[in-house]
Amino acid sequence: MNTIKLDTAAFKEKIFDYTTDKDWQYDGPLPAIVDFYADWCGPCKQIAPVLEELAKEYEGRLVIYKVDTEAEQELSAVFGIRSIPTFLFIPVGADPMMQPGAFPKHIFKQVIEEKLLTQETKS
Repeated sequence: MNTIKLDTAAFKEKIFDYTTDKDWQYDGPLPAIVDFYADWCGPCKQIAPVLEELAKEYEGRLVIYKVDTEAEQELSAVFGIRSIPTFLFIPVGADPMMQPGAFPKHIFKQVIEEKLLTQETKS
C-alpha cells in the first residue's frame, strides 16, 4: 500500500466529519498519519519517500494519508495548519496528536511504535 491522497470529502468519510461531530471520533479501523503538505514545499518533498517507505513497511497495521493544503484549504483552516509539513498522528480509540516539522525516519518509527501501535498485540 502506498500513501493515500485525501480531499475534504474523503477526509470526512475516512477520518472525521468535523461538520457533524463536535468531539473527535476517528472512523478508521487502523491507526493513521495525515501529512498536510504542499507541492512547492521543499521539506515536504524530502520526506515524501520516507512516508512511502513507512506505508509499505506498516501495511495492514497503519494508513498514511496526504492532504494537499493548497487544494484543501478548508481542511487546512479547520486544523489550523500554519506551517508545512504538519502531521496528524491518529491512534485508534485515543486523541490525535498534531506536530509540525519534517522528521527523520527513525522519529516517525518511534512515534508509530510508541504512540500509534500501542494497542496492537505484540508477537
